[in-house]
Amino acid sequence: MRFILACLLSFSLLSASEYLGANSQSNEDFEAEFNTQNNNDLFDPLSGYNEFMTSFNDKFYEYILRPTAQGYAYVVPQMGRHGISNFFENLFFPIRFVNNLLQFKFTNTLEETERFILNSTMGILGFRDVAGEELGIKAHDEDLGQTLGYYGVGNGFHVVLPFFGPSNVRDIAGLVGDAWLNPLNYIEARDANLLDSTEEAVAATAFYTINRTSLHVKEYDNFKKDAIELYPFLRNFYESRRNKLISE
Repeated sequence: MRFILACLLSFSLLSASEYLGANSQSNEDFEAEFNTQNNNDLFDPLSGYNEFMTSFNDKFYEYILRPTAQGYAYVVPQMGRHGISNFFENLFFPIRFVNNLLQFKFTNTLEETERFILNSTMGILGFRDVAGEELGIKAHDEDLGQTLGYYGVGNGFHVVLPFFGPSNVRDIAGLVGDAWLNPLNYIEARDANLLDSTEEAVAATAFYTINRTSLHVKEYDNFKKDAIELYPFLRNFYESRRNKLISE
């Protein structure tokens, strides 16, 4: 049970970045992706469950996560929240490094290493993104789901996870490997024992998620306002965006 929780923790971190970051892209990019995916028939045997869970997640965001993030933003200045976000993104270096390497993206792997060294030292443990802001060395977000897709593994059917949102069979399988690469899962671990760190990792992940949401609190509402049916809208966007990321 603890191992499953650890996998979900990894997903929450990747999902927050994917879900919130994707929502901030331009309308033109979104429409192009959405229309392309809409022309394809998605295998969706869990559509009833997925629709229910999408509604649950939407209510969770509306009544719990968003108010909490707004209250947090009222207390913590934006500069401080950006610094915390930078710290966590620097901490997730192993996930990006390994998956870029597995996809033979050696330039990206080198740049990820440069970013980690610069931000961990000159950036004071990553609270400042020196590499990105001053040297233009951007992060290259990759996860094991994308790596599996790179090697030809298909999406499988769509699955909406409680609290964390859209996914599919391939990406859920990728969570296991990413969980072992996620430094948060090793907080207070004895002899690098992943299973000893679940409670602390849950608290750290919750803090990361609230901080991240506080920086993007209006984007989800803007993203979904034109959706006639929320579940197929989010499903099509997720699958289309994942396919695009894998093809890059």
